[in-house]
Amino acid sequence: MALELRPNCEFCDRDLPPASTLARICSFECTFCADCVENRLHNVCPNCGGGFALRPIRPATEWRPGISVQQRPPCIKRVHLSFTPEQIAEHIKRIEHIPPEQR
Repeated sequence: MALELRPNCEFCDRDLPPASTLARICSFECTFCADCVENRLHNVCPNCGGGFALRPIRPATEWRPGISVQQRPPCIKRVHLSFTPEQIAEHIKRIEHIPPEQR
């Protein structure tokens, strides 16, 4: 099963194409840009509370048969947060002091 490679930051709606080095994901594939993760979310996923990692780049070249971004295209459905800014701020404040590996 391949990652969805969601096309946008769920917070600011910035485009995050499949080869973007600015995309960050949590273990549930919630997707945000590096700026939002670092400066707004403080490495706290507003959905699950986990931390973030650099989203892998799906190869553009088919190095193995059927394995590339052309054969396994990214998701095109844009995802947006369902929480208010106030709810997100409360959530972050509650757990940001806990290291991601201990959440």
